Amino acid sequence: MQREHYRYMDGAVACEGIVVRNPKAATPAPVVMVLHAWAGRGAFEEEKAAYLASLGYIGFAVDVYGGGRTGSTKEENSALMTPFMQDRAMLRTRLLAAASAASRIQGGASTSIAAIGFCFGGLCALALARANAPHVRGVASFHGLFAPPAIGAQSPISAKVLALHGYDDPMATPDQMVSFAAEMSGAKANWEVCAYGGTMHAFTNPQANDPSFGTMFSAQANARSFRRLEDFLAEVFAR
Repeated sequence: MQREHYRYMDGAVACEGIVVRNPKAATPAPVVMVLHAWAGRGAFEEEKAAYLASLGYIGFAVDVYGGGRTGSTKEENSALMTPFMQDRAMLRTRLLAAASAASRIQGGASTSIAAIGFCFGGLCALALARANAPHVRGVASFHGLFAPPAIGAQSPISAKVLALHGYDDPMATPDQMVSFAAEMSGAKANWEVCAYGGTMHAFTNPQANDPSFGTMFSAQANARSFRRLEDFLAEVFAR
C-alpha cells in the first residue's frame, strides 16, 4: 500500500490526514474517510485506511482535531474531544472541510465518498450524514455515539446510514438506539442498525479491554461488523 500525508485546511486550522491507496487499483477510486476515536488519528485509523485500500478504495484517515493532535490518557482524550462535543456546529464545519478535502484527493472519485468512524468517530460519521455533506453516499458508525447535534431542523438525509452497535454499550444505551432509529426514520434516511448482543463499547479495538469503563473488544462482533461494512460499501458505490 502507498501512504502519504495529506494536509488540508478548515479555515485557519491545518489538518494532517493520511491517505492510503493501492497503486494497482483502478482509478478513479471511491474515497472512504476514516474518522477517529477520542484519542485522535493514530495507528488504528491508519490500519483501517490500509484495509480499505486493500478493497480497492482510497482510505483517508481524517484529522478531526487539527494539527495532528492526539491524546495518550483518558484525561487528554477527553480534553481533545469535549470542545467538539460541546460545539457541534464547529464539529460539523470541521467534518465538512474533511469531506471537501476527500473530494480533492488525487486519483479519487470526487463524487463517490463514504465515511466510517469509531466511537467519537462514529458520531462524526453520523454527523456527516445529518449535514448532507456533498458527495457522501453512505456512512457507517462503529460503536458510535448517537446524540443528535441540535443545531437546527434536520433536512431529509440522502446518505445511506449503517450503525454497527454493541447492545450493552453504556455510552449508547438501548433507549438511545431506539431514539436514533426514530430520528433516522423521521429524516427519511435509508438506515440500518446492527446490534450485537453481549457487546460493549469499542468492540473493534483489541486494546480497549476495560469493562469497568464500558469498553471490551469482541472478536465476533468485530468480524461480523467488518463483513457487513464490505457489503454496505459495495452497495453504496454501486453504479
